[in-house]
Amino acid sequence: MSKPTILVTRPLPQAMLNALGQFGEVQVVDLTAPPIPAGSIVVSTPLDPIKSETLANLPESVGLIANIGIGLDHIDLTATRERGIAVSNTPVVTEDTADLTMALMLATCRKLSASERYLRSDDWASGMGQLGIRVHGKTLGIIGMGAIGEAVAHRAKGFGMSIIYSNRGRKPEVEETLDARFCETRDQLLAEADIISLNCDLNPNTHHIIDADAFSKMKPGAVLINAGRGPLVDEAALIEALKTGNLGGAGLDVYEFEPRVNPALMAFDNVTLLPHIGSATGECRADMARCVCTNIAHFLQQGAPQNLCN
Repeated sequence: MSKPTILVTRPLPQAMLNALGQFGEVQVVDLTAPPIPAGSIVVSTPLDPIKSETLANLPESVGLIANIGIGLDHIDLTATRERGIAVSNTPVVTEDTADLTMALMLATCRKLSASERYLRSDDWASGMGQLGIRVHGKTLGIIGMGAIGEAVAHRAKGFGMSIIYSNRGRKPEVEETLDARFCETRDQLLAEADIISLNCDLNPNTHHIIDADAFSKMKPGAVLINAGRGPLVDEAALIEALKTGNLGGAGLDVYEFEPRVNPALMAFDNVTLLPHIGSATGECRADMARCVCTNIAHFLQQGAPQNLCN
């Protein structure tokens, strides 16, 4: 049996390409520029949208899209299902993303980025003069109590924070273990939380879940943390809330139109900006690479990936 051709949507680290090479020939391709060479497997990243028009460019030989990452909002799962293309992800980013969420929370509340910028500019006084917001003892509102939200809650309890959450359904085990309180509505959470962490999936129901109306219902001085997906937040409304001073700060690892970052966000000392690095540890990326390879191996040997998502 001949080995398959693996189509990779962008250049990847050589170690990852070597790992994929065990299954067959690896080719880096631009899915937006047909014709696409024949191949059995597409290895994609969250930066490469695979919607219906892109799927139309794919050769009939493609049977699997093996995504590097957990989120699949950039892939049209309905269209892939209709074409008989399996889609897999790498659900191994929970703990590292939760670590980064806490780092964003601390950095934003204590204005670490601004303080460091002033220090590097030889302006000790301005750096020392950055008064932040206390984190310990505050109420953390988690929107989306999935695996990552729960991992964030565990970390927040170590800071003596009170946990409230909203979710599609209640999580009695989380409430019992972490003394978390379920909010029946998003508005209830917004009104009570000192810090709000977005850890929900991006879908039509959560797109712009934080908009101008949501900002108006937050406590004055509340802090928003988003390590989930950029379009969960209406960035224009976010910038306006920061300008008015109603929002106490924002910590962002993701952006509505990434990789483009709105320049207005860079003007605020109470905003922490990171380039989508939730999973960017050597250990996590190695786990993701192994997971992609496992999905491909299962697909080739059994006809379906281990982490089938559609």
